[in-house]
Amino acid sequence: MKILGKSPYASLRLAVILLAAGDGSRLGSHPKALLKRDGQSLLRRFCSSLAAFEPVQFVVVTGFHADLIEREIHSIQQASPFPITVVRNLSSKDGQATSVRLGLESLQGQYDVLLMALSDQPGIGAPEVQALLDEYSHKEANQEVILPMVDNERGNPVLFSSTAVNDILTVPGMVCRHYMDKHPEQVRLLQADLQGYVLDVDTFEDIQREKLTLS
Repeated sequence: MKILGKSPYASLRLAVILLAAGDGSRLGSHPKALLKRDGQSLLRRFCSSLAAFEPVQFVVVTGFHADLIEREIHSIQQASPFPITVVRNLSSKDGQATSVRLGLESLQGQYDVLLMALSDQPGIGAPEVQALLDEYSHKEANQEVILPMVDNERGNPVLFSSTAVNDILTVPGMVCRHYMDKHPEQVRLLQADLQGYVLDVDTFEDIQREKLTLS
């Protein structure tokens, strides 16, 4: 697996879960993953930014707007250097936790670390992912989660070791946020000034701020 720069963890096998099941209700029920910057959807831009890391698994969880988002994924797959697995959450109306759990249960094969990401963060790219992986290389033996923090605000995406994921899956209904709250000693904080970790898109004002378009 290729990772930007020289990292002692350059051989890490990266798995990715991208949550794209929301309804975008505050945007007039527009799928946030399909918002565009410079003519490309946020979904396509995120996939492109991950190409350098050669993920061994890439799972996209859809729900609301599944047909539209899956059509975009099909188009992305035509040129993607890694396979993309689509999992449709039929219970997405019950909240994000159901998508997180479904994504975790859909992982197959061997990997070392998992990137749990959101589809509405236009500022997340290769530098942000690289910083998480670099921080993982400095973790202590009992630390299994890398959580970005910007000005004391929790950010996303979050990096989990395969050990942490396996622990989560042993508890029915357990999801990542609950696991971090229950095991704070396993969480290593990445204090960063990369604003992309804490910027997401919920309103039309956010769209204007991030210079995005609906189509």
